[in-house]
Amino acid sequence: MLTGPRACGKTTTARRHAAQIVRLDRAGEAFAFTVDPDDALRHTTEPVLFDEWQRVPEVLGAIKRALDDDAYAPNRFLLTGSALPPDPEDEDGPTYEWLGTGRVVDVRMDPLTRREIVGRVDGRLFLDRLREGQLDSFRAGEAATLSSYLAWALEGGFPEVALNVPASHRRRWLTGYIHRLVTRDVRDLAGARDADGLRRYLTALAANTAGVVQNKTLYEVADIAASTARAYDRLLRNLFVLDVVPAWSTNRLTRLIDTPKRHLVDASLVGGLLGVTVESALRDGDLLGRILETFALAQLRPETQVSRAEPRLYHLRDKDGRHEIDLVVEYADAAVAAVEVKATTAPTARDFLHLRWLRDILGERFVRGVLLHTGSATVALDDRIVAAPLSTIWL
Repeated sequence: MLTGPRACGKTTTARRHAAQIVRLDRAGEAFAFTVDPDDALRHTTEPVLFDEWQRVPEVLGAIKRALDDDAYAPNRFLLTGSALPPDPEDEDGPTYEWLGTGRVVDVRMDPLTRREIVGRVDGRLFLDRLREGQLDSFRAGEAATLSSYLAWALEGGFPEVALNVPASHRRRWLTGYIHRLVTRDVRDLAGARDADGLRRYLTALAANTAGVVQNKTLYEVADIAASTARAYDRLLRNLFVLDVVPAWSTNRLTRLIDTPKRHLVDASLVGGLLGVTVESALRDGDLLGRILETFALAQLRPETQVSRAEPRLYHLRDKDGRHEIDLVVEYADAAVAAVEVKATTAPTARDFLHLRWLRDILGERFVRGVLLHTGSATVALDDRIVAAPLSTIWL
C-alpha cells in the first residue's frame, strides 16, 4: 500500500510493477468492485494495481479473502491512495472495518527530494551518514546560496511542478492544487465541509509551519471552533498534507514538552497559501527560518522509509524554552543524533549551544550533532558536533 499526498508520484511508480490498473476514482471501473468485489477481483490480471482504493474500501475485503485463500503468494496486489479513510472514531466521517492488518505492507511516499530532482539517488542517505558520524561525509552536495535554498523550497517536490511546469506557471499550479484540496479532496474523504474555513485553517498552519503552536492560536486565527480545528487536523493528516513531528522524550530529561510540531508536507504549499516569494521571504526572518526547516524535513522524511538503521524523527523543547532542537533522530539501536537548521553562512558558538547541551546529557548515546547552514564550509565545531551546508543532505 503506497500512501502519500496527491500528485507525489504514487500511481506513476506503482504502475511500473503492475500488469493491470484499476482506477477506482472512475465510476465505470469502480462499479463492479462496488457491486461484487470478489467476482470482479477474480477477473483481474495480477499483479493488479488499485488506484485510489479508498474510494471503494470494499475492495479490501475481497483482497483479504483472496489472500486468506493463498496466504503465501505475496506481491499480487498494489494499493495506492491519496488519503486514509476517516478514523472509525471520527463522528464526522464514514466508518469501515480495517482488513489490512497482517496482510498489507504500508509504504509512505512523499514529494520528490532535492536528491531525486538532481539525480543523486545512488548517494548514501544523510541519516545513515549522520549515524556513522564521519566528518568527511558532510561536505557540500551542491553549491548554493540562501536565495537558492529558498527557491528550491518554494519550487517544492511535487513531480509535475518540479520537473515539467515552467517556472512562470508554478504558482498557478500550486494555487489549483490547494483549491482542489480544500474543495474536492476533503469532500470526497469526509463529506461536505466549509471550504473557506478549511482554507483559513490551512493558511494558519502554513504561517506556523515548523512551529510548536497552541491549538487555540490556530483556530482563533482561522476563526473556527476548536472542535472544527481538531477535525481539520485529522483530515489534513489523513490527506498527508499536514505532517506532525512528535516530541522526543528520555528519562534523563524530565522537563520536556510533549506538544508535537506541525509541518506542511512540502514548503511549496507555504508559498502557495501565503503568496510567498524568495524576495518576500528574505525580508521576513521568522518565515524564512520556517521555510528552510520545512524544506530540510521534506528531504529527510523519505529517508526514514528506506534506511536500514530505522531512524525516527522527533523535535525537542524544554518547558522553560531554554533549549530547543529542530530534529532529534533516534535509531533502532537507541543511538541519538540531532539536527539544527540555521539561515546563516557563518555559524557561531551560540548556534550549536543546544546540540552541545544534548550531547553532554546523553554521553556516548549521542553519536553526532549537525548544524545545517546556508554557507559552503564544513567545520568541526566541537566533539561530535559539525557545521555543514544544508546541501550535504543530498551529497
